Amino acid sequence: MYSVDASFGKSLFVLGGARSGKSRHAQGMAEQAAEHAAAQGGDLVYVATAQAFDDEMVDRIVRHRADRDARWRTVEAPIALSEALADADGAGSVILVDCLTLWMTNLLLGDHDIEARTVDLLAVIASMRGRAVFVSNEVGMGIVPDNALARRFRDEAGRLHQRLAAQVDSVDMVFAGLVQRWKGVSPAQSFHR
Repeated sequence: MYSVDASFGKSLFVLGGARSGKSRHAQGMAEQAAEHAAAQGGDLVYVATAQAFDDEMVDRIVRHRADRDARWRTVEAPIALSEALADADGAGSVILVDCLTLWMTNLLLGDHDIEARTVDLLAVIASMRGRAVFVSNEVGMGIVPDNALARRFRDEAGRLHQRLAAQVDSVDMVFAGLVQRWKGVSPAQSFHR
């Protein structure tokens, strides 16, 4: 059971390292927000950006789906994230996007216009009627990558994170399952098993 004060305004950005607990935290925040918005009749939507190119990713997708109950509707958006957000948005809706680093990977590997996609995403977020929670991996705190593609990914992700953090109402950082609010109202938070 996850217990949290779901106060984060209309939008929350959750950052953390691999296996830090960021997805669990983001899902808990979205579910709590949906309970508060139930009177408005909105959807609880999971926007998945992952693509299953290998068995390991297939297993991760299966585990994430098993963590969500029947309240959730899943939308796959490996590239068209802003379009998926716009389609899922509505009064009372709560949308969880997991994760922006996979989305960035898809854009880079598909040679998409990252700046245009980022501008579109930020515009949709600014006009949303419902609430949204975004998850991403913090990739800029380690060593400098040894190849050009990895360095470009780190730099593009860092720029996206800065722009998103500036726009959203709240930003949480998750380390080892512990949450710290970096922007917005500080809620009382705790994990319960």
